[in-house]
Amino acid sequence: MPIEVFSQYVVNALMLGVIYAMVAVGFTLFFGVLDVIQFSHGDVLMLGGFTALATYAGTAALGITHPAAQLALMLLAALAITATTGALVARYLVLPLKNAPSLNTLLVTLMFGLALRESVRLFYPNGSNPKPFPRLLPAGEWQVGGLAVRADSVLLLAAGLATIVGVHLLITRTRLGLAIRAVAQDGETARVMGIDFQRVVLVTFGLGSALAAMAGVMNGLYYNETNFGIGLLLGVIGFSAAILGGLGNFLGAILGGLWSRPLPWADAGG
Repeated sequence: MPIEVFSQYVVNALMLGVIYAMVAVGFTLFFGVLDVIQFSHGDVLMLGGFTALATYAGTAALGITHPAAQLALMLLAALAITATTGALVARYLVLPLKNAPSLNTLLVTLMFGLALRESVRLFYPNGSNPKPFPRLLPAGEWQVGGLAVRADSVLLLAAGLATIVGVHLLITRTRLGLAIRAVAQDGETARVMGIDFQRVVLVTFGLGSALAAMAGVMNGLYYNETNFGIGLLLGVIGFSAAILGGLGNFLGAILGGLWSRPLPWADAGG
């Protein structure tokens, strides 16, 4: 295999691994603060992708045609909608069942994900069919030394890594992150110490859901397509990565996502 082709496969595999890692980190955050598995997480990812797609249509209708501006608005809309959805799921579905058997939470979030998926399929225009995702990233190849890699793959890989590093710094270097870690370690003691338990849970679910939106938009930009069932696939892979890395273990989720990536020669990247 030519080294140029192999290098492209490696970059593609790492980029997909970063997407899986972001989904896995969401599962890990949810389990860390409440010991629950949020099974609608993959469908929230799908919602993020379709929100970005709808926002793109809106920017085109308003005459906004610059790719960078369109992409920024798509990301902002997707992050806002999914973060709000995640917080609402925590507030009205997960927290009321905090003391109920884990199976109850599993079933409720699973059914919410099904309702979300079917709503997009039924009410989004022609939502049953795969939807083309706009090509907003630079085309062509970049020469790195003697290697040739797709420009969009490198940009997506860099964006994914920057997102994961940013979340890691948020968790480990900020007061909010300290509160999240305190709740994850011992919720009752965190309450006694004056931490607003419910607020931390809502923020954590919003953060994890926003990560899912980022993964959904990246997946759409990479494949230039999305569909209402994409959350099932990425949700299962992300959950498997979280299990592989150890539920509740942030760095383990990242390593699990990278380990779950396809082999370099298994995907040519579009």
